[in-house]
Amino acid sequence: MKNSKKNKNAFETFATHAAKASGSTTAFSLAAAAVILWACTGPIFNFSETWQLVINTGTTVITFLMVFLIQKAQNKDSLAIQLKLNELVASHEFASNRLIDIEDITEQEMETIKKYYRHLSKLAEKDDTLQCSHTIEEAEELHELKKKKYLD
Repeated sequence: MKNSKKNKNAFETFATHAAKASGSTTAFSLAAAAVILWACTGPIFNFSETWQLVINTGTTVITFLMVFLIQKAQNKDSLAIQLKLNELVASHEFASNRLIDIEDITEQEMETIKKYYRHLSKLAEKDDTLQCSHTIEEAEELHELKKKKYLD
């Protein structure tokens, strides 16, 4: 399964390489050189509107296309990270499986889960150790047991 290049389409391959290349020192250097060259030609073309239009059009077209290429590469990377996280959550016996495929729920549902974790964090702050519990239910049970033990 690892590095299966058979299933990649031409656009995916191109987008991945273009996104990596555009973030390189070489790409930045070439872009900076192009801007410097353009600026140096200003006096030759009397800083005309056409001279300005060349840089404006060029940078606009490149930016427009790069947005799509980078987004395609980002979508792939994001999916890979989600799958890896799903595997980690699914493989850990104490992890809450409610988090598998959490990226498919609504933002409102995510906010509800965030409140649960905020509650879990508050319960964990009351504990003396960092390795206490893994789920909200466990934390609440443990917290109640501690309260009974120490308050009785």
